[in-house]
Amino acid sequence: MKYSPSPVLRICASICSALALLSACSSSNTTAVTAPETPVEATTAKNVIFFLGDGMGMTTLTAARIYAVGEDGDLTIDTLPETAFIKTFSNDAQVTDSAPSMSAYMTGVKMNNEVISMSSDTKAIDPIVDANGNKLANNCGTSNGTPATTLIELAKAKGLGTGVVTTTRVTHATPAATYSHICHRDLENDIAAQVVPGGTGYNSKLGEGLDVLMGGGSQFFMTKAQGGKRADGRDLIAEMKAKNYSFASNSTEFAAIDGAKATRMFGLFTSSHMSYDLDRDPAKEPSLAEMTSKAIDVLSQNSKGFFLMVEGGRIDHALHETTAKKALQDTLAFDNAIKAAIDKVKLKDPELKNTLIVVTADHDHTLVLNGYAKRTGKTATGNAGVLGVVKNYVTGAPEKDLDGAPYSIIGFGNGENRTQSSRASLNSLDDSVTGANTYHQEAVVRVSAGNETHGGTDVFLGATGKNAETFTGTLDNTKVFSLVKTALGL
Repeated sequence: MKYSPSPVLRICASICSALALLSACSSSNTTAVTAPETPVEATTAKNVIFFLGDGMGMTTLTAARIYAVGEDGDLTIDTLPETAFIKTFSNDAQVTDSAPSMSAYMTGVKMNNEVISMSSDTKAIDPIVDANGNKLANNCGTSNGTPATTLIELAKAKGLGTGVVTTTRVTHATPAATYSHICHRDLENDIAAQVVPGGTGYNSKLGEGLDVLMGGGSQFFMTKAQGGKRADGRDLIAEMKAKNYSFASNSTEFAAIDGAKATRMFGLFTSSHMSYDLDRDPAKEPSLAEMTSKAIDVLSQNSKGFFLMVEGGRIDHALHETTAKKALQDTLAFDNAIKAAIDKVKLKDPELKNTLIVVTADHDHTLVLNGYAKRTGKTATGNAGVLGVVKNYVTGAPEKDLDGAPYSIIGFGNGENRTQSSRASLNSLDDSVTGANTYHQEAVVRVSAGNETHGGTDVFLGATGKNAETFTGTLDNTKVFSLVKTALGL
């Protein structure tokens, strides 16, 4: 009878053989094979896109949401996973203007109203003007503060791509705070000179220059003979072209530039600010979303990464006018730019592991939502929505004030439209009036046309992507600078 070992003995034998083999391997001179290491994820972002809605306070955001998608809808900004509240006061004022508030984001320094990216002791000295009010010369003085380093300058020093996109003049306070240093925001001829590589007045901390600059404001880059405002005879557009910038002055020229091939891009689409989105002619001016998308194409060619600032600047101007419909439409255009950027970046960075996107505002305005209005849903043909008059949420009938007149859902703390006597004469006020494109909503305090003021309320910040979780709680605007700086490893 042939002997056959039991299953238990066979298993024991196998184990012993394995142990012997393992022992032999460990005692031999052969190097053991180890499993491949898991790649260590970078601790800093490669790219940062910083979105700034000028004047986009919380109430404006709420009204824009209702205007675009109804009370229960979501804008892109509403879907950002990390959120914070931002304090906006300046060094010398409870209510800031755009110059020190944007400068605080870009430099981490509190400065006085009207000052752009300078030290806290810098005084805002008005420009020298002629009899017609034309700004003639810089009156800052030689010992009035020192420049405060900006995020864009830090990014350039690290070799990153840098870009600025806005719907205002590119020399206006918000975009200027990213790349220039000056005691007063109104010195736009000087600000323009600071962005032209190699020219007189150039900000040398920008190295070889911004890679992308797009918006309005050609008047400050052109001589008076060309219809501009430069008295020094310099054609700054020609100087930029000589530095190998692909230049566009309208939508056709903009579309002809291949962002994936252009190494530098410069666009000035209007003499002053670009049009409100409600009035924009797409054949003449690209949208903020289109400019943002092309800027990302250009900057993405830099293998080290990039820093891009995008401003929805005309939200602020419409609020100063108290033309709410324009403000809400520009807020929607700004939100569309955020969506375009996220979609574009995710083509190469699907989980935003290399990209941080931050969205915030520089200050509030005095816009309010009045009364116990019934839900309106989004604004559409035949439905004024949040732009309409207040209607009772039970009966649907227009609510009346003590003078017996209807009143609009949107109002302002101050503005140009205020009845100087009884409002009884407005008893026919209805949605067709308050929902018009150019209607100026009523205000509590009457001021001159276009001069509704900023508000001092905290503003919203939303973030997504790499290191977005660091933006939380209530933060001073100067703290945002250090968080972005750390997130990008600058």
